[in-house]
Order: sequence, then C-alpha cells, then structure tokens
Amino acid sequence: MSRPSTIPVEKKLRIVLSVLQGEMSIAEADRREKVSEQAIGNWKRQFLEGGKTGIEAGKSKPISREQQLEDEVAELTQVLAEAAVEIRVWKKSAEGRLGPSRTSR
Repeated sequence: MSRPSTIPVEKKLRIVLSVLQGEMSIAEADRREKVSEQAIGNWKRQFLEGGKTGIEAGKSKPISREQQLEDEVAELTQVLAEAAVEIRVWKKSAEGRLGPSRTSR
C-alpha cells in the first residue's frame, strides 16, 4: 500500500474555496485534482469549523493573563468564603449536640 502524497495547504484551500464558491462540485474537484471526495469534504468541514471558531473568538477580546489570574483569585475567594461558612455551621451543629468545644469562644 502506497503512502498518500502530502497536499500543500494552499492547494487544499484553493480546492475548498472553489467548491464553496460553486465553481465546481466536490465530484468535479475529485476528478480534476485526483483527491478523494471524502478528503475534500473533510477539508471543507474543517475550513467551515475554523471560520466559525474565528468569528466566535472575534466576539470578545482575548483575556489577558492578568485578567485570568484576577478571575481565578475572585473564584477561589468565593469558594473559601463558602467553605468558612460551612465550617461555622458544622461547629454550631456539633456544639448543639456535644456541648461547647474548648476552642469555641
């Protein structure tokens, strides 16, 4: 079994754009370029998914590393506060059942 030839990205792009613009069908591209319809379909799907991702990313600015860290600190602070409240509730509950602990004030 021979190894398939590597097709340059520029050629793949040209084929996909020709198909998307209606200049030729996938079957025509298959015959002209000697590439399987499945491969062309995969390139088309990848191209469209990449474009969608690019457009979605364009909706919001990329988050800076500093902003990521600030967001993480805010989230961890919230989690810590919730854990502290839970501990107080557990202590109060335990004191009610067992009496005051030596460390409670």
